Amino acid sequence: MADMDDSSLDALSARLDEVEGYLHVDELRGTVAQLEQESTAPGFWDDANAARETMARLSAAKSDVAGIDNARAKLDDARAALELGEETSDDDLLAEAASIAVSLEHDLTELELSSWFTDDLDHGDAIVTVTPGQGGLEAQDWCDMLFHMYLRYCDRRGWTVDVNDAPQAEVIGIDHATFTVHGHNAYGMLRAEQGVHRLVRISPTDEKKRRQTTFAGVEVLPVLPDDIEVDIDPKDLRVDVYHATGHGGQGVNTTDSAVRITHIPTGTVVTCQNERSQLQNKAFAMKILRSRLYEMELEKRAAELDELRGPKHEIGFGNQIRSYVLYPYQLVKDLRTGVETGNVDSVLQDGDLDKFIVAYHRWVLAGRPEQ
Repeated sequence: MADMDDSSLDALSARLDEVEGYLHVDELRGTVAQLEQESTAPGFWDDANAARETMARLSAAKSDVAGIDNARAKLDDARAALELGEETSDDDLLAEAASIAVSLEHDLTELELSSWFTDDLDHGDAIVTVTPGQGGLEAQDWCDMLFHMYLRYCDRRGWTVDVNDAPQAEVIGIDHATFTVHGHNAYGMLRAEQGVHRLVRISPTDEKKRRQTTFAGVEVLPVLPDDIEVDIDPKDLRVDVYHATGHGGQGVNTTDSAVRITHIPTGTVVTCQNERSQLQNKAFAMKILRSRLYEMELEKRAAELDELRGPKHEIGFGNQIRSYVLYPYQLVKDLRTGVETGNVDSVLQDGDLDKFIVAYHRWVLAGRPEQ
């Protein structure tokens, strides 16, 4: 945007027009007015669950409308600064116009993403599980690195995270990590991370300092709204309790608060140990189990297994969606979209994943062209 001119702003204006069309902004304004009227009606909070769902829809609609309005205001500000800067040859005004345009470009990308998410579940919360794959002890360390990368990414986006389960491994790293991400479009965004992630580096546990390749798998599920029914027969469940270990702070390991639930017909196992009480851990574990069984039911009914979760592959060679190379050179490359960066620390240490996630959704929108 350093060489920004009227044509650059015209291009941003055209993008904004397209986004307004995708989002059906006039309809959204009507939706906001309708939901605001509903929320002030007597007895609105009599059904707390329905009221919360309505308020969530209102918040999402308001967010999109405000996003469009703010983008329009930025476009006007950029045009005014550019016009006045050119008339007066004021470099500060020209720099301000360029800065506003860069900010507008970022806002448009966020609005475009929101417009691409057509499933209601996309706009809600996500349950993420990171599991070690091939690579032995190294894979458990890699699992821990990915876990912290996602925590930093969520923090960058202003999302909140509940760590449900992240037990320490015996030697290095963690056995696995399951966490719930709360935030607008969390599931829609994070499902781009579903799949196998490959790490190449000098092994920190090898005295001969040989290069090691390790893998971890990432599963992303939606947090299901209460109105989606999942039939779970209590007789099909085995519930085990045990001492909590690892992450959890004070109070961990003093009582049998950790919970493991096994759904016997499918063999699905869910664990949760990071809450203070056994009841809280059981409630979180049941929420995760509902999401997993819902996904399995969708897969059973639909031919396209990619609806909520990518095809199931072994977490190892040949199946990775992204490679993170730390040696003999530094590179993070998404094998689906071709997007890459040599700034590995910005990804692993700072959680700078937006370039990969946005590119993935553009790739999907384009029909997943051949790589």
